[in-house]
Formats: sequence, structure tokens, C-alpha cells
Amino acid sequence: MTAEDLVKKYEMLSHPEGGWFKETYRSEEKINETALPERFSEKRSMSTAIYFLMEKGNFSAFHRIKSDECWHFYAGQTLLIYVLDNAGNLEIVKLGNNIEKGECFQFVVPANYWFASRPSDESDFSFVGCTVAPGFDFADFELAFADDLSLEYPQHKSTIDSLCRQ
Repeated sequence: MTAEDLVKKYEMLSHPEGGWFKETYRSEEKINETALPERFSEKRSMSTAIYFLMEKGNFSAFHRIKSDECWHFYAGQTLLIYVLDNAGNLEIVKLGNNIEKGECFQFVVPANYWFASRPSDESDFSFVGCTVAPGFDFADFELAFADDLSLEYPQHKSTIDSLCRQ
């Protein structure tokens, strides 16, 4: 199985932050905006899920969304997830199937945290899934600008510069 096989099999599309994706689930039931936190301006699906594929040499640029996002490892090799919390701490999570090397099968990025990802140097590709609740909507998606994010977190400038497209 190759990355190209997966892109074809699941009819994956290019993702604006980098990599490939295919939405696999969007709940038909909605949550009304009056039942959601104030950061949401209108109703949202209860949950959404995607397949996400990242090939060696590519990255998912720093971005944030208004919901928690649970990442699941499926195939390939290690995916590194870079998470900047609101206090300015940088955590690098290894998503993968080698628990002896500190990898985990699932990881949750909290709502409104900046995060990015890329395959580890040893990885050819990483095939993962992302589940979002309340469900993902591009109205909740914000792509980072390297200069702005570096001003906010100057201690992580080199990481930010390497994981931003703008």
C-alpha cells in the first residue's frame, strides 16, 4: 500500500493546510447555536470525521479550529503533531503504532490551540483520521501567518517558520 494507492482508493482531495483528505462522516443532526459556546456563530453538525494523508516532505500548516479534534493513527509511519497551547508551550506528539518509542494511536488537540503536523523524517507517509465535535466547518478554520504567530510565540519562531505557508 502506498500513499498514491490511498489517495486513489478514497478519492482524496488536496487540503488547504497541506496533505490529502476525504470526509467520511458528517452527522445529519445539528446543534443549534444557542446550545453551543459563544465562539460558534451558527449551528454545527454534532460530529464530523475525515481521512487525512500526509506524504514525506509535506506538512499541514499551523492552523486552529473552534472545536476539539481527535486524531487517530491508521497506517504508514509516524506523524508528528506540533501543538502550541495558550501559555506558549510547544508539545510535539508522535502519532503512530510504535508505543515502545512513545507513539500513541490517538491524540486530542483542544479547541483554539494552534497546531501543525508532518511525517517524521523516517516516514514515507502517514494515514490518519480526524474526528471533530462539534463538527468541522471551514468558518471555524484559521490558517496562521508565520510573522503573526512568531510575534505571539517568539521562542518557537524556527518551528513556526518551518510549518507555515504564509
